Amino acid sequence: MFQNTKCECGHQNPTGTVLCEACGKPLVEDLPLDSPLEMRYDGVARRSQKSNPSWIDRIWNFFSSVKIAVWLIVITLIGAALGTIYPQESSFVNLYDPAQYYKDTYGTWGAIYQFLGLSRTYESWWFIGLLVMIGTSLVVCSLDRVLPLYKALSKQQVRKHMTFLKRQQTAFETTLEIDAGEWMQRFQRELKRKRYRVWVDPNDGTALLAEKNRFSRWGPYINHIGLIVFLLAVLGRAVPAWHMDAYVSLDEGQIKQIPNTQYYVKNEKFTVEYYTDDELPERLKGTLRAKLYETKATLYECTADCDDPVKEPVLTQVAQHDIQVNSPLSYEGLKLYQYNYDERIRLLSVKPKLIDTQTGETYGPFELPMTNPPLTYEAGPYTLKLSNLFPDFGLDEYNRPMTKSRETINPAFVFVVTGPGIAADGEMYMYFPLPSADNKTLQSQLNESFRKLGTNTGRFSFEVGDMQNVEFSLYNSTLNVRVDRAMPFIWVGAAISMIGLVMGFYWQHRRIWLRIDDGDKLTIGAHTNKNTYGIRAEVAAALGKTGIKVDPKALDNRRN
Repeated sequence: MFQNTKCECGHQNPTGTVLCEACGKPLVEDLPLDSPLEMRYDGVARRSQKSNPSWIDRIWNFFSSVKIAVWLIVITLIGAALGTIYPQESSFVNLYDPAQYYKDTYGTWGAIYQFLGLSRTYESWWFIGLLVMIGTSLVVCSLDRVLPLYKALSKQQVRKHMTFLKRQQTAFETTLEIDAGEWMQRFQRELKRKRYRVWVDPNDGTALLAEKNRFSRWGPYINHIGLIVFLLAVLGRAVPAWHMDAYVSLDEGQIKQIPNTQYYVKNEKFTVEYYTDDELPERLKGTLRAKLYETKATLYECTADCDDPVKEPVLTQVAQHDIQVNSPLSYEGLKLYQYNYDERIRLLSVKPKLIDTQTGETYGPFELPMTNPPLTYEAGPYTLKLSNLFPDFGLDEYNRPMTKSRETINPAFVFVVTGPGIAADGEMYMYFPLPSADNKTLQSQLNESFRKLGTNTGRFSFEVGDMQNVEFSLYNSTLNVRVDRAMPFIWVGAAISMIGLVMGFYWQHRRIWLRIDDGDKLTIGAHTNKNTYGIRAEVAAALGKTGIKVDPKALDNRRN
């Protein structure tokens, strides 16, 4: 524990000061008298060294510890490495049951991995918490050191204590053989030629301070600022408005809302071109290799009725682009990339007719889209209300209708028909647009069950006249939707951090102090934060120009 003592020069130093802020005399003798001084932060007092810390100071001390910062970084790196063992859930498209996928694909270890939440490592609370703690440590470490250091460097005294000079990394003593004033002028000129800024004691001119490259001392702290900006930008990616990495699958002619936005995208047409055999190497001839796949996309913005569950949203076209690999559609920070495509036939819409089996009359046809269908339809004098929709129809373990997924793979519609000659509650019918044998059987069975329950009389059925009333899609295009408003700040943080690293690595803060006592006794002390050989060479060269020949190695105070 440091004591608050008053230096012999009369300056009152705060608790924790190692070297007197005025004359530089050591206040704590924890090293041998002939050992170089500890000049880190110029011996100034820091908040983390308070003798009676409060609970706030204890938190400050925790985050100001470099050892704690290193451990936080190590733990974060280990956590980040664990997140790379198996793919993260965010890297998959339409992953409806992550637990089942990881178990089926990676076995027991995959199930454990997903159960522990490691498949969502980078958005987990503990990983984000570690990043926040690292950022807090950077801020506290910097403030704990940079403010006292700035105070010490901005108020440096020219005349230093003799002990301070003798215990520097570079130290030298001799007796002058020429006039002290003349020698001082010559030595100043040599230091200025080496781009030192020189201050001389205004009282008697027998003490000097020369300094250069002080700015390099701020390099580590500028690096910290860059890292803080970088971390804040990374954390900002957790904000939905700042970052999104989602996928939208579209059939030709289909329009879908981009998740968590007011934008809609439409796949006007998808085109794929394949390499010919002449364009392929011998080992690949006879195979289909995509040369180009392109989605002609139109981007819309919802301007009205966006959240109305009944009304259709009002859309305004804002952009159009032929999306290819590495040629995305861009609009105000939103980018749509061509991610993948699937060659498959998918039903987009049908135009069925309502048939009265008692009279043989047909009504319609009416337009029935497979996705986002309207809730009511008109077929002659009858009104059809959509009661339920199963995009991927199936039966559960109790033979109850259910949907296997959200994808429109095998749609089934439940309509309530009302109109003349029908009870006020209407009649309920199941309709399968895809004309497979299994679907026809299911449709008959379910409608028969409705009849037994008394919800219909079996009077009506549905029929599609010909293929002109059926719209198919041959290709399904998957677009990768990205919003990354944090990326510019990530680059800014990286650039600031690099500037700090360059400042700290390629320049050295060098200082030279000297004093002349009794008219001819010269004492020199010099310090640099790195490259002590360089400052010894500069001091020796400057002394040599003034007539004092000395070997640079002889100036090394650490060899004793």
